Amino acid sequence: MYRTHVLVCGGTGCTSSGSQQIMETLKLEIEKAGLQDEVSVVQTGCHGLCALGPIMIIYPDASFYSMVKVEDIPEIVSEHLLKGRVVTRLLYDETVTSGGVKALIDTDFYKKQHRVALRNCGVINPEVIDEYIGTGGYEALGKVLTEMTPDDVIQCLLDSGLRGRGGGGFPTGLKWKLAKQNDADQKYVCCNADEGDPGAFMDRSVLEGDPHAVLEAMAIAGYAIGASQGYIYVRAEYPIAVERLKIAISQAREMELLGNNIFGSDFSFDIDLRLGAGAFVCGEETALMTSIEGNRGEPRPRPPFPAQKGLFGKPTILNNVETYANIPQIILHGAEWFASMGTEKSKGTKVFALGGKIHNTGLVEIPMGTTLREVIEEIGGGIPGGKKFKAAQTGGPSGGCIPAEHFDIPIDYDNLISIGSMMGSGGLIVMDEDDCMVDIAKFFLEFTVEESCGKCTPCRVGTKRMLEILTKITKGQATMEDLDKLEELCYYIKENSLCGLGQTAPNPVLSTLRYFRDEYEAHIKEKRCPAGVCKALLSYEINPDLCRKCGLCARQCPVSAISGRVGKEVYHIDPEKCIKCGSCVQACHFNAIERK
Repeated sequence: MYRTHVLVCGGTGCTSSGSQQIMETLKLEIEKAGLQDEVSVVQTGCHGLCALGPIMIIYPDASFYSMVKVEDIPEIVSEHLLKGRVVTRLLYDETVTSGGVKALIDTDFYKKQHRVALRNCGVINPEVIDEYIGTGGYEALGKVLTEMTPDDVIQCLLDSGLRGRGGGGFPTGLKWKLAKQNDADQKYVCCNADEGDPGAFMDRSVLEGDPHAVLEAMAIAGYAIGASQGYIYVRAEYPIAVERLKIAISQAREMELLGNNIFGSDFSFDIDLRLGAGAFVCGEETALMTSIEGNRGEPRPRPPFPAQKGLFGKPTILNNVETYANIPQIILHGAEWFASMGTEKSKGTKVFALGGKIHNTGLVEIPMGTTLREVIEEIGGGIPGGKKFKAAQTGGPSGGCIPAEHFDIPIDYDNLISIGSMMGSGGLIVMDEDDCMVDIAKFFLEFTVEESCGKCTPCRVGTKRMLEILTKITKGQATMEDLDKLEELCYYIKENSLCGLGQTAPNPVLSTLRYFRDEYEAHIKEKRCPAGVCKALLSYEINPDLCRKCGLCARQCPVSAISGRVGKEVYHIDPEKCIKCGSCVQACHFNAIERK
């Protein structure tokens, strides 16, 4: 029995900041102090506040230490763990009040969240199955196998209103019902853990922090549709998630929670891993299954749908990680409990990866219907530097931009689609007044062009032509006719591409054209980038009234584009020679160089 538990974040973000070294040093210092029988060090998954990592929470007093360094460990052990004195300088500043230390759950970042899929992330050691069981793990599977029929399970999901969290938003219960209706000698349950959107890390964090929740849910799915084999398709680029999944599968098999005759029933189910090589297109369901089969990851036309003919030609269901993470809780607490959260057509909660121009970068889980303003200003802590909110990109390369005029829109599947965006898997990138929307659209098109599998011509060729036009616009070489061609191409590619990657590739362009057309026109008509981002359209000028004739700018210029005489002559930039690198701006201490 330990008197103190020290929870250290072992998610990817904190691991990259040195949390593993912190844990090793912590264990050594605890042994030096003779506290190894009193203090337990627990490695957890992501706590959510990634911007503050490495993170450490000490119980029972729940002291939340942020940005912990290896050199802080001796002080934490000697002062806090040995003498009971909290190291105030390391506490997360929002938890420190005049009345004492505030509970973490009462901070702005956490108080509006409702954790269902993330309930165990940052709470348990994901590599110890006993800790998962201790929080109610595998009770849902036990309940399903002993008290419910497959039809009962499917009806429970239908009543809950759970929709796929991978982006499509298809009702999960209906997908399972269709798969159950198709008779076959073998059926499969697949998990899409091929999270490839720029800035998205929701599924990875669930796998790193609570892998057994996914295994349990897949076993429940197997029972519901009559499948005996499951596959988790996970990116090889997620080494921590892969390792913890391997550990979790091994532990579940050892405890006979996977394998033959689970819970003494006649139900048998097992799970294997398949590693993806990082192709974004393999997030599309048919391409994913083709890749599991050992073939090149390319999509195929539908119908037939996977529920009819999927993996190895057999009926298959495919859900993403977050969808599965909700299912054990729905079974345990009931469909009504889950349906009580969210909006009329979008039930439950949604996990978002907050990134971009925002204070609290990290992982949040909010009820559907929470407004964008609440997410950004209250949970996210607002935009740094007092800058104005300009747009939020949801859905990654398949999504669109939400402008400031829709800042108060309740976030759910239908609302986002109505304004030209989409939920996607849950990436949410915040942009401020310094971001160029044309450049943002170009960034996502570059990604799409790189990731296109090339199977269909509209996506393979069309996206390249779109990127060429966008590049012309950012260089100030385009005409208004090019803008018309760009828009026409968008609709053609949406209508004619084979899979969801190609069909949604134009979305970032269409949404920016819809809400920020003036920026496109400024690039074309005025040869000007309003945000000052597009390098080819920038110009640098020295303000003669502010120039101190010191020559610092000239000495830093790599192409000798700046002329003048030290102490005697105001300096001047030759626009023909200037390569617009910005070195002169950084060198000038007097703000004499203006970027236009």
